[in-house]
Amino acid sequence: MISGYLHPSELVLDDPTRRLCAAITSGELSAVRLAVIAPGGYGKTALLDLLATTDGARRWRRGAESAPLLVIDDAHLLGDADLAELVDLAADDQVGLVVAARPRPRPAGLTALLGRLRGQVVLRPFDRDRVAECLRSVAGERPSEATVELVRAQTGGVPGLVHRLAPHVGAGVVGVPRAAVEEFRFELDRLTPDALRVLVAAEIGVVGDPDLLAGLLGRPPADVVDEVRGSGLLAPDGGVLPIVATMLRELVPADQRDAVFGTVAALHLDRGGALRDLAFALLAAGAGGPSVAAVFESAAARAEPEVAVRLYAAAAAAGHPVDEVARAEAEALSGALDTALRRADTLVATASGPRRAAAARVAAAALAHRGQLARSAELYQWSGAGPAAAFAAVGLAGTGRLAQARAALERAAEDEPPTLLAGAVSAMAQGILDSIGEPSATALSTVVRAAETLEPVGGAVLLPDTPAALGALLALHSGAGAIAEPLLARAIAARTGGAVLLTRHRLLHAWTAMVRGDGATAAEVRRDVGTDLAPRDWLFAVGLEVGVARRGSDLAALRRTWERACEAVMRHPVDLFTLLPLGEFAVAAARLGDRDRLAPHLAQAWELVRELGNPPLWTTMLHWACLHAEIIAEHPEAADEHAVALAESAGAGPFHATVADAARQWRQVLAGEVDPERVEAAARALHASGLCWDGARLAGQAAIRTADRKAMLGLLDCARMLQGTAAPAATAEDRAIDVIGTARLSERELQVAGLVLDGLTYRQIGDRLFISAKTVEHHVARMRSRLGATSRSDLLAQLRDLLGERQGA
Repeated sequence: MISGYLHPSELVLDDPTRRLCAAITSGELSAVRLAVIAPGGYGKTALLDLLATTDGARRWRRGAESAPLLVIDDAHLLGDADLAELVDLAADDQVGLVVAARPRPRPAGLTALLGRLRGQVVLRPFDRDRVAECLRSVAGERPSEATVELVRAQTGGVPGLVHRLAPHVGAGVVGVPRAAVEEFRFELDRLTPDALRVLVAAEIGVVGDPDLLAGLLGRPPADVVDEVRGSGLLAPDGGVLPIVATMLRELVPADQRDAVFGTVAALHLDRGGALRDLAFALLAAGAGGPSVAAVFESAAARAEPEVAVRLYAAAAAAGHPVDEVARAEAEALSGALDTALRRADTLVATASGPRRAAAARVAAAALAHRGQLARSAELYQWSGAGPAAAFAAVGLAGTGRLAQARAALERAAEDEPPTLLAGAVSAMAQGILDSIGEPSATALSTVVRAAETLEPVGGAVLLPDTPAALGALLALHSGAGAIAEPLLARAIAARTGGAVLLTRHRLLHAWTAMVRGDGATAAEVRRDVGTDLAPRDWLFAVGLEVGVARRGSDLAALRRTWERACEAVMRHPVDLFTLLPLGEFAVAAARLGDRDRLAPHLAQAWELVRELGNPPLWTTMLHWACLHAEIIAEHPEAADEHAVALAESAGAGPFHATVADAARQWRQVLAGEVDPERVEAAARALHASGLCWDGARLAGQAAIRTADRKAMLGLLDCARMLQGTAAPAATAEDRAIDVIGTARLSERELQVAGLVLDGLTYRQIGDRLFISAKTVEHHVARMRSRLGATSRSDLLAQLRDLLGERQGA
């Protein structure tokens, strides 16, 4: 069909074919018997034109005299009489024959003729190098890699298509120009109506299904499929090449395409079975019509949420009725919470019966993600028993309504089959209720088991929260970060809760990394999740920023983040499951001297835990954070109150005792009473409980406040070990290092210099290196003296030069 596009001079042949043709045209080979079998567009006619330049060669016509070399084109189109004559000619060994034909159709006479030949010339699609060679021959210059890839991808390397597209592409062209598409109109016009229908059907991948094609054509499709396959417009897998898909979309009227798509869709619906792949293909083809819309709606019910949202939208756009509750659920699972909430809220107001209750559950889940836990719990309560009642119990407990939560959990078992989902959600709720009154280990183990139960079925269920996330919170509140990390890793791998909960799992996983001192990993995850987050995720994301900046003594970053932190707290009401970021904000507020803005929210948090009876599992970390906030704010009486509260909770378990002892050591250190053995024991216990940074900080701050040099060195070594960044052993005079000229700075001075250039204050540098601000000031003064700097700006300039030279060495 597209073989006539190539001139012999445009042929791009592989080396064996080029050598064979040269041998024939030079007369080196005579009486050759060759078949050239390839679809249209592969250059069969151009190859015959090249061979026809051989002395004594000519094109065959029926009844004409014989010649030393006869070339026969389009042999698949010849009649029986023509083929019979050629078979007779082939009986003469002195006559050379080169016969070109498409793979199909293959009449008996052509089979007999090909059986008399001795070899076959194979014409293959162009590879990248041959596409580039073709483009260079057309444009007269070397094409860019992008242009070569565009043409190869669009044409599949079919030579005729490459040559036809080549004049229309070049620098800056990113798609197929309209002018190039117009050049193919004649090729579509040459197809029979049935062949055009099959080619359109190939766009949605049904060429390999003879039953569907028979239904589309109303007759056996074999000969029509042969025509289409022989046209050179199909890819090897039976689909259409990209440029052909563009041609069909732009040149075939939409009603004709939709008629084909609609017939195929109706046949699929009648036959039954999976519709997912067909729906994707129809969606990609821009198909429309009632039957197509019905395929969209049916496939959406079984598709992953992100795809289901598109399929439901396409079905609705085509005027087909869709399950609006399922559509809202898919939107929520995909992360489109606002859209899902609007749709579900409308259904709660207008629907009735089970659909209304189902819509309420969708709205409840969306509200939980948006931080409206109290309203979410009310909707779950209203929507019925079973998992909804268990979700309500979690929300009620999280907002301080413990009696109602227990009543809701009792309802959860009413008239509900014991499915994995029901069992996991009920266990999760039970674990949360247990955490308010029982030892932390009991509650945590219950929720961890719930997470494992949910893993096989949790990927396609809309959840307000997961056992993995709540279990991680319990673990972080009880010093069991080592349990939180694998728990969250499994939830991420299983995609529990779908895409909408993936970010929550990742943020909590990053939180565990931050607490154990891996701020780099925490910061990387924070960057990866971006800023387009639901209020609950945003609260934890900003909490990570604040926590990483605080632990890194990065006051500038803390100031930059603080406004976002205040905004996040304003957007998200206080509940039991947000106490961790709230604690981080409390310390940051004290460091920045902006406690008044956070005070109302902290007051709500304390009121909430009082309503729940001050459960140690949930109050310990908040007291610990507020203890440090009061220390920073220099309010020793308020700090003592938190230390006392921690001491009263010490009997709740080993972790609570560890934190209580650490609080006691902090108060003694700040009072100038440093007991190195007890401080080190408390610091190591914090580290063992997962509070690695806190343990290192306690030891470091104790070191710079003791007058005993031996105790100071021991505590500094402990701090460095716990921090995981052991510095070189301290000596009376650190090893000096030549940098440039005669200037010599010690290793410690170089560390201080780098942090000074990073913009840290003396206090921040002291926090980072576990030395006092006064010691930092002493190091800076000594550097200024050694370098002969006349001013601070002169010192900073020399330090930049020094450190630049050192890094480049």
